[in-house]
Amino acid sequence: MNKKSKNWLTKQKKDQFFKQSKIEGFRSRSAFKLIEMNQKFKFFKKKISVLDIGSCPGGWSQVASKEITEGKILAVDIKPMEQISNVHFIKGDFNENEICQKIMTYFNNKIDVVLSDAAANTTGNKTLDSYRTGELCLNAMDLSIKILSKDGIFLSKFFMGSSFKEINKKAKNYFKSAVVYKPLSSKKESKEAYIFCKGILKI
Repeated sequence: MNKKSKNWLTKQKKDQFFKQSKIEGFRSRSAFKLIEMNQKFKFFKKKISVLDIGSCPGGWSQVASKEITEGKILAVDIKPMEQISNVHFIKGDFNENEICQKIMTYFNNKIDVVLSDAAANTTGNKTLDSYRTGELCLNAMDLSIKILSKDGIFLSKFFMGSSFKEINKKAKNYFKSAVVYKPLSSKKESKEAYIFCKGILKI
C-alpha cells in the first residue's frame, strides 16, 4: 500500500460516518446522506417503487429496503453488487437502451422515486471528474422524466462546477420544484451536492 492510500485509509478510519456505517452494517458512509435527506424531504413510503442508479456497493439500496417494505426497489450499476433483501439488481449501464428497457419492464408502470448517487471514476482532474459526474446526473434526469409518475421524486448527486447551471436549469424546466442540498454527512471539503426534484411538469 502506497503512502497516499495509507493517508486515505487513516482519514476514513477517523471519519465518524465511516465508523458508524460499519457499526450499523451499511456498505457505505453515503447511506447516512440518504437517511438525512429522507428526514428532510420525507420521500420514502412503505409501498412506493424506487430506482437506485449507480447503486454499488449498495448503501442507498440498503436504506431503501428498510423503509420500503411493500413496494419495489430496483438497483442498477455497471459494477456487480451483492444481493440485498427486497432489492432486485440489474448489472449494466442505465444509458444503454437494453438496460432502459429492462428497467421499464421491471416496473411496468410509472415509478415514484429515482435515486442517483452515481459518480464517474476519478481521473485526478477535478474539473473533468466534476463534468463527467454532472453528465451522469443529467442522463439520470432524462431517464427520470420518462419514467416518473406526475408527483415523482428525482434525487441525484453532482459536483459544484461547470455542469451546475445546466443541471439546475434543466431541473427547473422539467420539475415543479428543485432544491440543491448538501448533507451534513457530506465531507466539508467536498464540492459534492444533491439536487432534489419533485413533480413532473407537463412537457
